Amino acid sequence: MGALYVVATPIGNLDDWTHRAEAVLRAADGILCEDTRHTRKLLSRYGIQGKLESCHDYNEAAKADALARRIARGASLALVSDSGTPTVSDPGYRVVRACRSIGAPVVPVPGASALTAALSVSGLPTDAFLFVGFLPPRKDARRRRLESLRSETATLVFYEAPHRLRAALSDMRDLLGDRTAFLGREMTKFHEEYVHGPIGRILERVSERGESVIVVEGAAGTDEPEGGPVDLSTMTRPAILKLAAQRLGVGRKQLYDALFRK
Repeated sequence: MGALYVVATPIGNLDDWTHRAEAVLRAADGILCEDTRHTRKLLSRYGIQGKLESCHDYNEAAKADALARRIARGASLALVSDSGTPTVSDPGYRVVRACRSIGAPVVPVPGASALTAALSVSGLPTDAFLFVGFLPPRKDARRRRLESLRSETATLVFYEAPHRLRAALSDMRDLLGDRTAFLGREMTKFHEEYVHGPIGRILERVSERGESVIVVEGAAGTDEPEGGPVDLSTMTRPAILKLAAQRLGVGRKQLYDALFRK
């Protein structure tokens, strides 16, 4: 029996590449990729003559079972996406699932990921986070999705396309409050940009070039029942501010500025 190797590729800078990934792609019987033209550029950089096969959102479901059977018969296939770790807001999970269903080995070859890269430099809590991925492109659906996340206390992580970035940030500010956030745009590339601060400030500075990762502070948590009575005499001022922000559905900084503005 062969194996399916899930291989992470650089998210921008081609030097973010591992020796193991290179060795796996050289040895693979076939390389499954979103866009053969895009992946061929990466392989050419390292002189890899791999057999490329398309595996994207539009054909993956139809091909998954056949690919799994090839692996069960002894083929070693490598799965890559256009950038980063496959299956993370990218195609591939159907092929992995088909392999799992028949007991064919699936082996991770870890490396670059836009998700972990942004989290690591965001300055926001990473002990608990919710990866939301891409928000719905239509405004009404996007706002409903954000509304459902208002009380989520874990750090929120979004991917967003350049032409929807400003609209997404605007809706986040409206529905989540002007929370502390972090934007990573064109990460590891020549024009990479990192912006940290309230969502409103990021919205003022952002440009619509390149895909972005947005990391947003979670809702203020509390051990008290939602909407129940609270003994404020036992709480510190920061705790009171945190609780009030949660119940009003706004960011702590936004509430602080409203209370203490000159």
